[in-house]
Amino acid sequence: MLDTRRQRALTRYYLDAGAGGLAVGVHTTQFEIRDPEHALLEPVLSLAADEVRARGDDGLVLIAGVAGETEQAVAEAELARSLGYDAVLVSPRVPGATEQTLLERARAVGEVLPLVGFYLQTAIGGPTLTRDFWREFASIPSVVAVKAAPFDRYRTLELVRGIAESGRSDEIALYTGNDDAIVADLLSEFHVESPDGVRTLRFVGGLLGQWAVGTRAAVRLLERAHRAAAGDLQALHELARQSVDVTDLNQAVFDPGHDFAGVIAGVHELLRQQGLLEGIWCLNPDEGLSPGQAEEIARVRHTYPGLNDDDFVAQNLDRWLREDPT
Repeated sequence: MLDTRRQRALTRYYLDAGAGGLAVGVHTTQFEIRDPEHALLEPVLSLAADEVRARGDDGLVLIAGVAGETEQAVAEAELARSLGYDAVLVSPRVPGATEQTLLERARAVGEVLPLVGFYLQTAIGGPTLTRDFWREFASIPSVVAVKAAPFDRYRTLELVRGIAESGRSDEIALYTGNDDAIVADLLSEFHVESPDGVRTLRFVGGLLGQWAVGTRAAVRLLERAHRAAAGDLQALHELARQSVDVTDLNQAVFDPGHDFAGVIAGVHELLRQQGLLEGIWCLNPDEGLSPGQAEEIARVRHTYPGLNDDDFVAQNLDRWLREDPT
């Protein structure tokens, strides 16, 4: 059963934290919201859209995740459009799909809403995609951004090279989804070939599962990365000090030691410990915390108070949970 009160509170947290937008219906929202037995895709998308509209901020970007084969993905994109979403993030997790069928699906979905590409790590069902795929994907006129989340430095580079080779890199925003290399990605310069010669590309932000927790700290980290890219040596020094801390936090929440089996429950557990969620229930009954994971999450909350928003959440939680938070 959907707890609309806490779902709204969670969205209010992200918006008050300063997030530039929301991605809803993606991995951390749980792919199972689409299952007929749950039928939660429309209400979850609608709740988030309602909260964004209540802000009256036209600068907030709403991205809906779409999944499945072409017919399903197009229908989900049409639903998102009807609810006022700005773009769709296309999941590549389609059993048996080839690169060509993924491209054909993307073109069909792109007729409905602008597209955000998604390179999903293989550990949770993503396919390995070639540079040729990303060059062709970026050539689709409706593509406006790509999330790189293969959790692999070589594959991330191939993605960036493919986008550069498309000749549309000036029109496509790059977002890191590599939760194990957040700071490294935000500081990286990619010197890659394009039809106009060598170009320097950068990640402009993050579309990250880890930023579902500690969101206010994440906003500040991104601001620091932008300052460092502009030549602020103090910001660069601060990021260098934080880089491993961010990875340690991710290791506790995302559970790579158990092949990410506890990743969704891990996000829920940190939010539960803060009071934003009441429990860690997952729609997939086989998903839950791995042995020792709750203790690891408690450890990183204690060790890195500047990365988890505990004080910020405590100060605002009652207001977020009220029916009218004003």
